[in-house]
Amino acid sequence: MEIPGYRYGDAGLDPSPVSVAEFERMKRAALLTAADEEALRRAGAVLSEHVEELLDVWYGFVGANDFLLAYFSGPGGPDARYLGQVRRRFLQWVLDTCRAKFDETWLAYQHEIGRRHYDRKNATDGVEGAPPHVHFRYLVPLIYPIFATVRPFLEREESDPDMVERMHQAWLKAVILSVTLWSYPYLREGAF
Repeated sequence: MEIPGYRYGDAGLDPSPVSVAEFERMKRAALLTAADEEALRRAGAVLSEHVEELLDVWYGFVGANDFLLAYFSGPGGPDARYLGQVRRRFLQWVLDTCRAKFDETWLAYQHEIGRRHYDRKNATDGVEGAPPHVHFRYLVPLIYPIFATVRPFLEREESDPDMVERMHQAWLKAVILSVTLWSYPYLREGAF
């Protein structure tokens, strides 16, 4: 299934300005361990069965908050095509995050995602009239709903509360690291 604008693994992407060695230090700072990566893989297996429903929850949240929905809207209101194409990439991001090798290819696509929130917003989908960037003030706060809403889906498939917690914490660490990488284009040269 082809996803419009999905470029993970595309050799034509700009390389990430964050090296694998630098990202390894970021992983250590977030306490992301090999055991977390294993739990993240397990979470991916669980979430792959429910990812459409998970996106329904997230899109319901965005749709219920006009200040968030505005990023997917033009002068005539919400752009259904734009929302749909972003949704397909967002769905794939969930799976990619759980399966991440955290290598140069993954880092390059995270950098691209960050640019799509900032200086390349709307370009991928040919959208006109939507805000030119997602304001940074929402990137970090949105970590929480993306983290918290995953737990009920993990609990559906996993009866061991300790494993649910391990998967949930691994997901949080991966989301924090992703959003940190997405923040790169927003920062002043040398600040990252």
